[in-house]
Amino acid sequence: MWSRRLAPGVLLLPLAFLVFRDAPAGLVPPAQSAIGPVPPRGLPQPAIVSRAAWHADEAMVKERPRYTGAAKAVFVHHTGNSNGYDCADAPDLIRAVQAEHIRGEGWDDIGYNFVVDRCGTIYEGRAGGVGRSVRGAHTKGFNADTVGIAALGSFGSGTTVPKALTDGIAKVAAWKLRPGIDPRGTVELVSTNDESLYDKGEVARLAVISGHRDSYGTSCPGEVLYELLPVLREKVAALRAKTGRQAATARLRPTL
Repeated sequence: MWSRRLAPGVLLLPLAFLVFRDAPAGLVPPAQSAIGPVPPRGLPQPAIVSRAAWHADEAMVKERPRYTGAAKAVFVHHTGNSNGYDCADAPDLIRAVQAEHIRGEGWDDIGYNFVVDRCGTIYEGRAGGVGRSVRGAHTKGFNADTVGIAALGSFGSGTTVPKALTDGIAKVAAWKLRPGIDPRGTVELVSTNDESLYDKGEVARLAVISGHRDSYGTSCPGEVLYELLPVLREKVAALRAKTGRQAATARLRPTL
């Protein structure tokens, strides 16, 4: 999701003006995952670029993070950037998204919990700890007990979604969804806002991995990415099942 008020020069950066440099090196330490819900079947935390590494503007952040329950669902978004960016410039683009969400939308911080670029690099979004259940501002009416993951780019008709990008989204979704949730199934969520497609207090039955448009009047995450959601659900299910098989094999392996 992105704001219609976003000035074209903020996020849709021409390649001629991009400043090329090495990608950020800092990663969020896996130890942070111990603060939040236990990952399903020992699923490891994927590599995540920290806010410090992409130089989030912490001075702009208005309030301390709030927390919610472990994720019952994932909402997939796109940011509205042009797709021709160099992946080394993803931090610049994410900082622009953060500025628009805070200064343009009036939110406390960047709304998404995570952002994934076209090279599959995963970035920490909203502050509060990647291993904790941080309440985002990504899906009006359904920010409780959910995770918002944004694809950096625009994925309307005629575009292409890189496999690395969907693989990155799948890794985060598989890790963040609470144990026992079927990524290919549905879940009931209660709307907290009348501005969603559901009245406040109404129970919505949504796919565990949904697009933003499933709960709000928007084209997000774009037609092409939305059509790939069934593939994404299968990727997430396969990651969780593979980890379960590996854990079972380890338990049965005889010790010497």
